[in-house]
Amino acid sequence: MNIDPERLKKFIIDADLVSAKDFDKAQKQSEKTHQPIEEVLVAEGIIDEEKLGKFKAYLMGVPFVNIDQEAIPPEVLALVPEQIARTHNIVAFKRSGDNLEVAMLDPEDLTIIDTIKKTNPALKILPRLTTAQGIKNALLQYQESLEGAVGSIGTTATPEYGSMPEIDGEAEKGDLLKASQEVSVIKVVDTMMKHAIFQRASDIHIEPLDNDVVVRFRIDGVLNDIMFLPINVAPALVARIKVLSNLKLDEHRLPQDGRFKVESEDYKYSVRVSVLPVFNGEKIVMRLLQEDMKVQTLESLGFYGRALELVMNNLKRPIGMILITGPTGSGKTTTLYSMMEILNTPTVNISTIEDPIEYRMPRVNQTQVNSKIGLTFASGLRALVRQDPNIIMVGEIRDNETASLAINAALTGHLVLSTLHTTSAPGAIPRLIDMEVEPFLITSTLNIIMAQRLVRKFHSEKEKYFLTKEDVENLKKYCDTKRITKLMQDEKLLKKGEEDITKAPFYRPKPSKDSKTGYRGRLAIVEVFAVSEAIKKLIITKASTQDIANQAISEGMRTMFEDGFIKAAQGLTSLEEVLRVIND
Repeated sequence: MNIDPERLKKFIIDADLVSAKDFDKAQKQSEKTHQPIEEVLVAEGIIDEEKLGKFKAYLMGVPFVNIDQEAIPPEVLALVPEQIARTHNIVAFKRSGDNLEVAMLDPEDLTIIDTIKKTNPALKILPRLTTAQGIKNALLQYQESLEGAVGSIGTTATPEYGSMPEIDGEAEKGDLLKASQEVSVIKVVDTMMKHAIFQRASDIHIEPLDNDVVVRFRIDGVLNDIMFLPINVAPALVARIKVLSNLKLDEHRLPQDGRFKVESEDYKYSVRVSVLPVFNGEKIVMRLLQEDMKVQTLESLGFYGRALELVMNNLKRPIGMILITGPTGSGKTTTLYSMMEILNTPTVNISTIEDPIEYRMPRVNQTQVNSKIGLTFASGLRALVRQDPNIIMVGEIRDNETASLAINAALTGHLVLSTLHTTSAPGAIPRLIDMEVEPFLITSTLNIIMAQRLVRKFHSEKEKYFLTKEDVENLKKYCDTKRITKLMQDEKLLKKGEEDITKAPFYRPKPSKDSKTGYRGRLAIVEVFAVSEAIKKLIITKASTQDIANQAISEGMRTMFEDGFIKAAQGLTSLEEVLRVIND
């Protein structure tokens, strides 16, 4: 549906979906890049794609469907041939008797509807409007089922190992290479990758057990068993992945690391591979990194209120250090990229040293760590300061040398962004002191410290409930309930003067056909504090983590649990999910 930009502007503004100022800004970008105005509105985060789709459907007088996570029955999907589906952005997704519902990007394309009608004369075609992302994900389902691909590999003859007997290296290498080239082995690895991408998995685990090989996907931070394979296919599976990653086929005793790319018309992923010898053979973990993923805004990540204000104010400072803390997988690097996206202007030089480079950013000079040739965080950082940078991003401070160099870079007129492995924001200061950084250097350079975890977001529907008195008593293990009450009043989740948090609704996930868990995607729960004069005095005296935390809280810092509690009360996630990640 093509709507004149001025008419679209009037419709959207009248519906109070977008402000006139934001629309004009997007329209200028549209004229500059020659993109459709609707694409710019979505890409810039001015309006949600689903919300825009529903509005367009209303104007057109057709129903809107979100098939982003729809599991379409194969027999229904097959009613529209894959080539037609890809060419015309149309997918059959539901059949009820003689009615066939098709999701389209242009329900006014009567020609393609007529074509499908001719190939299915007994069916009544019912067009529905959907999003580009929904079509993209639906197209992935044309691929062969994972179970079907595995069925073809189940009887494949492969060399066996377990206790790894001594055999001739060249002979074994030849057998493994031959096994890795079997059509059935290639098919199962390809199909496994496609299903992992379709399910939005961040990692694939292939783990040999005594009698089986278990394949698990990490989706939204949680591992899920996907399938079990016969143990005899393990060598061929491992060999195939080693071939793709350019690793040694006949090396089973030492860990190996490699990488390869997966590309199609619909996606482009970089895959990091780690092979580790275990008792029953070799375990493989593959990390999937989407190369064309757009950097998220801090607001979409979960930053708001005082925390967002602190971050934005300190990003304007030309020198100093901003630290993000948290365990592996807590979204630290994603937050760093969001900050760099804000800072990335033609007037500054941004240089990074990373392991790995997770997103490619234009106009940012990104360097990949390679310890095999001596390019470490420390040696890379030394080189970066000679590159006339305004802003330096160090992927992770892992050792004393990197910590010292990062502090000195901040001291000599650079803005340094980096991450540190600690459980809380106040814990970063004792950790730096443990790394032999002098306290007076920390006070001279550190601007703000933040910590974060990732919690799963509700997908669509959710179930309302209220806390009991017993629940409130249990919460006292994690927080000051009086302080929580005050925060809820500030956020207008409780009325002024209302002291009973059992009166505020909370929510649990409601599983659906689109989401078995009721969750989809993640957002950050955060704690952020600035290094104030009072905290600088505590740093100089090498105060404990708790003393620093108490001072930061007295100055207005919300703890991660408090931030998560408020987000649970706002209906973004569940309290159980917040407790899960905090306890982890």
